[in-house]
Amino acid sequence: MLHHVALEISPEKIEAEGRFWVLAGFREVPVPKALGGGYTWFEREGTQIHLLHADDPVIPARGHAAVAVADFQVTFDALRADGHQVEEGRQLWGERRAKAITPAGHLVEIMADPPPPVVE
Repeated sequence: MLHHVALEISPEKIEAEGRFWVLAGFREVPVPKALGGGYTWFEREGTQIHLLHADDPVIPARGHAAVAVADFQVTFDALRADGHQVEEGRQLWGERRAKAITPAGHLVEIMADPPPPVVE
């Protein structure tokens, strides 16, 4: 199980980035005090997104997080209504998928459902 993904975010984009993750079905959770400041965390069903506050963040061109959402259409519409760039792509494994760009410029794949497990 993947526990978390850490994304570098410039401090002035933290609030807008947080709204994106809330619209994607995550909720903000406390960061352990032992880590000090400079982090904002979001969680959904045991999976976390860690926003690392960085003055000069690195935004990968193609690297991305992919999240299965509770209701694809509701999430897609909510992100679009909030002004996020979201484009539906081709279906894979019979499920809808879309690519979204977060306020900080990170690429996120939104999935109606994850692919079935690989059986060997």
